[in-house]
Amino acid sequence: DVQLQASGGGSVQPGGSLRLSCVASGFNFGTYAMSWFRQAPGKEVEWVAVINPSGGGKNYAESVKGRFTISRDNRKNILYLDMNSLKPEDTAVYICAKPPDKGKGTQVTVSS
Repeated sequence: DVQLQASGGGSVQPGGSLRLSCVASGFNFGTYAMSWFRQAPGKEVEWVAVINPSGGGKNYAESVKGRFTISRDNRKNILYLDMNSLKPEDTAVYICAKPPDKGKGTQVTVSS
């Protein structure tokens, strides 16, 4: 069965950085596009970024463009999200997904 385990979340001050990782198993990782989503308290799930199977194609939500970078290591079956210049509005549970499958997510809190 598909398993997606995200990690790397935490608490940071505005302007800080974090790197999220998502270890995938149970499917042929290198043949699927992968995405990151996030859900802030009391809000709907928001798509953040997508990467194609080879890693050569990426797209981002306008709210994170220029600050976040999605990448993948197909040899290790790991999806990454590098987050820089973090803002309080980036506070959310970050979830990696191979739609319709998704993991449990990791909490990111940006606060001074």
